[in-house]
Amino acid sequence: MVIINNDNLLRYADSSYGCSSVKEIKKFLSDKGTFLFPMLDSGLFPAAHLSKQGDYTGYDKIWVRDNVHVAHAHFVNGQIDIAIKNVQALLLYFSKQRDRWIKAIHSSKELITVNDRPHIKFEGKTMEDLEGEWSHAQNDALGYFLWLYCKLALAGHIRPDKDSWDILGWFVQFFENIRYWEDEDSGHWEEARKVEASSIGVVVAALTLLQQLLDQNNVTSFTSLGREIDGGLINGLLVQGKQALNEILPDECIQPGHERPYDSALLFLIYPLDVVAKEIAEIILENVEIHLKGAYGIKRYLNDSYWCANYDELLPPEERTINVSENMSERDALVKSDEEAQWCIFDPIMSVIYGKYYEATGDKNYYKKQIHYFNRSLGQLTGADSGFQEFLCPELYYLKGKSYRPNDATPLLWTQANLMLAFHQLEVTAKQ
Repeated sequence: MVIINNDNLLRYADSSYGCSSVKEIKKFLSDKGTFLFPMLDSGLFPAAHLSKQGDYTGYDKIWVRDNVHVAHAHFVNGQIDIAIKNVQALLLYFSKQRDRWIKAIHSSKELITVNDRPHIKFEGKTMEDLEGEWSHAQNDALGYFLWLYCKLALAGHIRPDKDSWDILGWFVQFFENIRYWEDEDSGHWEEARKVEASSIGVVVAALTLLQQLLDQNNVTSFTSLGREIDGGLINGLLVQGKQALNEILPDECIQPGHERPYDSALLFLIYPLDVVAKEIAEIILENVEIHLKGAYGIKRYLNDSYWCANYDELLPPEERTINVSENMSERDALVKSDEEAQWCIFDPIMSVIYGKYYEATGDKNYYKKQIHYFNRSLGQLTGADSGFQEFLCPELYYLKGKSYRPNDATPLLWTQANLMLAFHQLEVTAKQ
């Protein structure tokens, strides 16, 4: 059974879709503003298109990770200029952090503070660092940028010049210095630091494409900060990362004291990154479906305290989105079993994954699952009684009293981007 939060979408949800019906739904939602992506002049995207009630979240700021997912969705949907402009803006931001990169590359790992690491959240209009502390130790965010930059370059949409190669080399040297395959970072969810497969996997995907870019350009090496970066160095880093993934997957983390067998961030290693074998991917999908899937969305992980039940009553606005990476005990004390928030960024990705499996195999069971998760994604769009404009893509649904409702980060652009990807894959499927 699929919950449809907006009654106007009941007439669209079906057990199968043809090309005309996919286009009809997409046009309907486009006309309703579902796919509105407010973009800064620079080409960067805020995390959410906030109403006044969501101002306190800080989601008007720029997150590298979110921007890459949004830009990638536009790339897949043929809006290549948007993706190029976004990636070039991110490259510019990273170039402005040159001194920070140099310090992080040449300092002993033990002496590198979180603030010494390349920053992954910043002020978009000025491209300046934000005041205060943040959990900038996020190897996945850095890996996502390198991955998409290389993807666009491999497709011939970007041609790296000498300065660009230099910056790409900063990423390689940074990942080498921190020993990313065993580095404790805050990862996708910006929380307590640990060694996690979802971060390692993003870096592996990025370095893999960087190696392919060298091969495509018949380049054996390039210079970065006066150092020669060659295929041998990159391959050595890949070997370390793949070995770590082999030891950790299908879990997210096996580090003593931080064990986490299930985490929905692992879905991104299947799509869009494609860095896990099919048999491991199947286990990850099964784990998500059995342990994390809810009626309204999918949990990030078990006992996730962010926007747990009655979150807006338990915490004042100024404490709901603060940096908790150094100490999560107070927030974690708020959550009870099976009262975690259910997120909306995962169902569309599940639909894409199963759609690609169906595209490759013709197995109708994959098609049924593609449609199931596509319909769940449609069902998550806001209804008339949501407290928000209709047909928006929430970040998540949380338990308020006895019912689930969207949180204040609505609409979240990352959710919109993933829904765009689900539509694109359904269009591909409908043509089979």
